[in-house]
Parts: sequence; structure tokens; C-alpha cells
Amino acid sequence: MSCLTCDHVSFAYENQTVVSDLSFRVEAGDYLCIIGENGTGKSTLMRGILGLKKPSFGTIGLGEGIRPNQIGYVPQQTPVQRDFPASVWEVVLSGCINSRGWRPGFGEREKRLAKEKLELLGIWDLKSRSFRELSGGQRQRVLLARSLCAAQKLILLDEPTTGLDPVAAEDFYRLLQKLNRELKITVIMVSHDIREALEYADHILYLSHSSHFFGTTDAFLESGPGKEFVERITALRPRRT
Repeated sequence: MSCLTCDHVSFAYENQTVVSDLSFRVEAGDYLCIIGENGTGKSTLMRGILGLKKPSFGTIGLGEGIRPNQIGYVPQQTPVQRDFPASVWEVVLSGCINSRGWRPGFGEREKRLAKEKLELLGIWDLKSRSFRELSGGQRQRVLLARSLCAAQKLILLDEPTTGLDPVAAEDFYRLLQKLNRELKITVIMVSHDIREALEYADHILYLSHSSHFFGTTDAFLESGPGKEFVERITALRPRRT
């Protein structure tokens, strides 16, 4: 079953095209990494999927049963977000805002969901801690728990390991892999960590200024763009099976 379909999509800013004639389809349970050169529209495409920017051409369609406000989203961390003066519990519970409807406050259903996601990600013991006092890896787990409160079928992540040390980044990628494989959550992630993208993702969307590629990770590694891109990476680690 399809989660997302992009059909001949283009995006432009001030009449300058940044993404041109892009088509791809994400099936339920896929793990897609969006990689490529700087300035090729990776984050712009993410905004389009979230419904925050309208394509200049083409269409973006969500799968049956998925609404724009039911997509989990983990954004790039900014200094303002890192210094957010709220508890872990408050941050995670805020992921239930769209599902509570017009009711004021949060009910027992939302509180149970927030507790479930905190326990799932192994951070229930942090619930009373201030978000601003956490390590980078802990903050990303909290934001991931928040995104899972918003959606259980599809999550989008934009450069989620920026600023993390290698150990925390590896831990985060393994956690995403577990959610994808065991809970069948569809993952779409923009990443600058090319080695990790090739190691964990089963599909790659590669954007460049002159062309793009979409397909399985193995097909990307065998393609012309893939071979050229991988040549720039030293000490490429083997993919896990």
C-alpha cells in the first residue's frame, strides 16, 4: 500500500526552480533516505510533503488513511529548540495536539499515548527532566517520541543527527531501524550521513543539480550517480543485513 506519491513535482523560489519533474512512490514500511548535493531541494521537498509548501508543478498525494496532520515530523534542531523551557513530558504530550480535536487540555487517552511512546523509546525515566538539560541524543529521542504521538504510520526526519556525536548518531539510527522493521513505521529522512543512509535505508532518493535517482539502495550503488557519489566517500562500511 502506498504511503506517499510524488508525480512530476517541481518546486521553485522566486521563479528559480530548485526541484524539477520529480516522481517517486513510497510504500508502507519503506525506509527512504533523501541524499544529495547542497541546494538541490531536499528540505524543500520535505516541506512539500508536510503541506507547508505547494509545488509549482505536479502533485503530492498521501496514502489512504493518512492526513497531513497525522505525519510525525522530527525537524532539524536549532539553538532555540535546544533551549526550549519545557519538561520532557510536556514536549512529548504536545505531539497529541492534532489528535485531541477542539477539546481543551489533554485527556487520559493522550496521556496514555505519551507514556507509551516514552516507554517505547526507553526515556520514561526522563519525563520530569527539563528538555534544555538533556544531551543531544536524549533530545532527539524526545522529539522522536513526540512525532510518534502525532502519527504511527509515517514519520519524516530532516537531518536528525546534526550536532550529535558519532555514538549518539549511531544509537539514533539503530532506533529508527527498529521502529521501521519491528513496528513497520514508514521512514522518510533527509540525511547528510551518506554512509549511514546506505547502511540502513532500503530506498534512496538522490538529488543533484542535473538529475535525480530513485530506487532501492542496492540499485543506487550500481547506478552511475551512485558509483560516482560513493567514490567521494572513504572507508565505506558494509551494510547490515
